Amino acid sequence: MTTRLYTHPIYLEHLTPLGHPERPDRLRALGEAFADTRFDALDRQQPDAANEDAVLLAHPEEHLARVKAAIPEEGLAPVDEDTSVSPKSLEAALTAIGGAIAGVDDVFGGAADNVFLAARPPGHHAEANQAMGFCLFNQAAIAARHAQRTHGAERVAIVDWDVHHGNGSQDIFWEDASVLYCSTHQMPLYPGTGARKETGAGNIVNAPLSPQTGSEQFREAFLTRVLPALENMRPDLVIVSAGFDAHHRDPLAEINLTADDFDWATGQLMEIAGRFCDNRLVSMLEGGYDLTGLAESAASHVERLMKG
Repeated sequence: MTTRLYTHPIYLEHLTPLGHPERPDRLRALGEAFADTRFDALDRQQPDAANEDAVLLAHPEEHLARVKAAIPEEGLAPVDEDTSVSPKSLEAALTAIGGAIAGVDDVFGGAADNVFLAARPPGHHAEANQAMGFCLFNQAAIAARHAQRTHGAERVAIVDWDVHHGNGSQDIFWEDASVLYCSTHQMPLYPGTGARKETGAGNIVNAPLSPQTGSEQFREAFLTRVLPALENMRPDLVIVSAGFDAHHRDPLAEINLTADDFDWATGQLMEIAGRFCDNRLVSMLEGGYDLTGLAESAASHVERLMKG
């Protein structure tokens, strides 16, 4: 099993206010974790920045124009109440999209069985026409569209286990049955979407978790909601919005998962990918704000990807 890791120094140059949870140290923590000898076999690559046209796979031109206009020449500029940009933020975001697109190309072209993209800013809160929740553009949505447009994928599944609901991914694919969006997330919690009754064109599967629950409820949601939907769809590609903020140490939520839960969930999705789409799985970092919990969880996730 060949696992490719994409990351890039430019991701550290997307700056956020002092004390902000979505900070460059998140990627430094992952870099330290992946320096362990058990990751020696990782195929490590740096992606190129995507062309701005790639943004338009999932967002209208006015959204791209608004983000570009918000980029300051120096310092920080607010996009919304908890999202800001710095001079290198657009380059970082385009390079995150570049990594997502490269990962899709890799699994369809045979360069890798699966891919993990360690990038920032994250993406799953970015709606078609709105940057929010630390996110500027929706990398997972763009990757799904790229798989369809470039590689002829007829059915793409996005599985989002970030503790916050991926309102952006749900918004973009709300009326598009060619993309399945499945989410486990704490509810109630930001951004307030993700109720079970939100089903789109029958392609949206939400599995909200109550605060202070943990492994048992998370795994039950996977087994009863997420996996049956995946089996029914038989996807040509599995994309994972891999947030690790459902870890029990995370300061922004109240779900009590451990690294073992992310290992288990990864294995479940790899089994689906093995059965239906020649192992094609592309995972991309979303949330995770306790550095220890993030590093442990992402390490378990990637180690499982490597094991096959």
